[in-house]
Amino acid sequence: TPYLESFHRQHPGIRLRIISGRSAKVLSMLRSGAVDIAFASSPTDPAALHTWSCFATHSVFVAGSGYDCDFDHVYTRQEIAEFPLILLERKASSRVFLEQYFLQSGITLTPEIELSSRSLLVSLARIGLGVAFVPDYCIPENERSLFKVQIEEELPIRQIVVASNDSLPISQAAKQFMEML
Repeated sequence: TPYLESFHRQHPGIRLRIISGRSAKVLSMLRSGAVDIAFASSPTDPAALHTWSCFATHSVFVAGSGYDCDFDHVYTRQEIAEFPLILLERKASSRVFLEQYFLQSGITLTPEIELSSRSLLVSLARIGLGVAFVPDYCIPENERSLFKVQIEEELPIRQIVVASNDSLPISQAAKQFMEML
């Protein structure tokens, strides 16, 4: 958001159309020309797309301060899988990533709650409904009611890319925004 704020200040006359969605959705929109650029997890099929790494993200397990778990304990993957998990919907790239990570140890995840919104994941974890898996940037720095649930092996860092469609013209505004990035 700091980049959007800066771009908006520098170009107040340009109207931005921002669409939120799963990586597959925004990349499909990019391929069809419905959007000029897309932010997504690294695309699995980058054909016709120009991508570059924008930032790294690390996802963590969190629970509300009143949740019944030991925040000083370092949990195994199996122990994490036994919590009532609050996860993004099945097709979300971070959910696919998490399930593949656990399957490496032969563990199948069965979430108690599945949502399409990261902010809802955080909200439901905060009120004690379970343990949520969220990118660390979704947790405010001054957060006092959510705590990280530690896991033996830190999950790998994921790259978020910005992508443009090489086969379609790009607006001048999108070019300027990408230069700012």
